[in-house]
Amino acid sequence: MSMLTEFKDFAMRGNVVDMAVGIVIGGAFGKIVSSFVADVLMPPIGLLMGGMDFSNLAVTLKAASEGAEGVMLKYGVFVQTVVDFLIVAFAIFMVVKAMNSLKKKEEAAPAAPPAPSKEEVLLTEIRDALRSR
Repeated sequence: MSMLTEFKDFAMRGNVVDMAVGIVIGGAFGKIVSSFVADVLMPPIGLLMGGMDFSNLAVTLKAASEGAEGVMLKYGVFVQTVVDFLIVAFAIFMVVKAMNSLKKKEEAAPAAPPAPSKEEVLLTEIRDALRSR
């Protein structure tokens, strides 16, 4: 089996394709959450805190000088990133929780009763034949 054929078999497995779809959707979901936090959630919080813009919050460690940029500790962007993470983590938690509850329901479903053995079928036929006489 050639390496190309092996790679094709690997790449076309259901799990790999599902994982790729999940990664793409996860990336898009992350962008949506980042936009939600930066554009929808943080502005009202900043307004409640006196018109503060979190993305501009920083501590200057070294001021800019001629020909050199300043060194800043941008903790406001970090705060936004932490809020992004918390929202994404909560959303993933809710999805996993829903999947686990569905699995529990599937496991709790009673199994179908086993089919009767050949002896039981034969005895049932004999009983029914005797009843019909």
